Amino acid sequence: MDTLFFFASKIAWIFLSPGNLLIIGAVLGAVFLLFNRQRAAKWCLLPTAIIGFMVMAYPVGDFLMQPLEKRFSKPDHLPAAIDGIIVLGGGEDLKRALSWQTAELGLGGDRYIGAATLARHYPQAPVIFTGGSGSMQLQNTGSESDLAKTLLTTVGIAPARLILESQSRNTFENFVNTKPLLPKIDGTYLLVTSAFHIPRAVGIARQQGVNVVPYPVDYRSNSETYRYWDFDLFDHLKSLEPAWREWIGLTVYYLTGKTASWLPAENPA
Repeated sequence: MDTLFFFASKIAWIFLSPGNLLIIGAVLGAVFLLFNRQRAAKWCLLPTAIIGFMVMAYPVGDFLMQPLEKRFSKPDHLPAAIDGIIVLGGGEDLKRALSWQTAELGLGGDRYIGAATLARHYPQAPVIFTGGSGSMQLQNTGSESDLAKTLLTTVGIAPARLILESQSRNTFENFVNTKPLLPKIDGTYLLVTSAFHIPRAVGIARQQGVNVVPYPVDYRSNSETYRYWDFDLFDHLKSLEPAWREWIGLTVYYLTGKTASWLPAENPA
């Protein structure tokens, strides 16, 4: 069932990705024009052009991203003692790392900086990395844990402190696979992942009975002061794509019982 869920989610995203939808709309419009279906072509091309222009011209994705990134904040005061630091995979670029045989960070690379910061603050705490490949084409490469170990030791964490899990393909599997590896099942763990991903990760952790203190990193949205018309499509998609995907993920995980609430809060009722 988990494998079916994984592949279904990847296939669905092909047709739900905002960037892909814009291309699909343009292609369908062109096809309708080829068959002289001008009315249908207008219904495809006009909204595609308007939405595409808005995404290119203004960071509209920030309006989807900021509610996620503001949902949880870094603790004002770190706990006096913890039982470990959980780092969710996603900050590494596995495809480029395999292509060039070198450790490469992706857009979520701040997860490793956050892990290093906390590891220095808690010099005795184990650092638990969880994350395999989220790509359908890059399963069972055997390189995920090696890449994570290289990156974590590069930022100054001793290999003896590491607990590595590299079989999980999504956030649900992160916690299911990591729970048996925790030093204390009922312990307290700092959770490091991207800020927009924290709500879903916390919801799953609570559902699995893992007590986590969120430590968000890797912010993608702009504050209102720095949100303006700049016609930077690539930069705007870096916020829109993960935000849209995360809202879909929150909804699907809630409907399938993987989390107990649709949008987990800092102080759940």
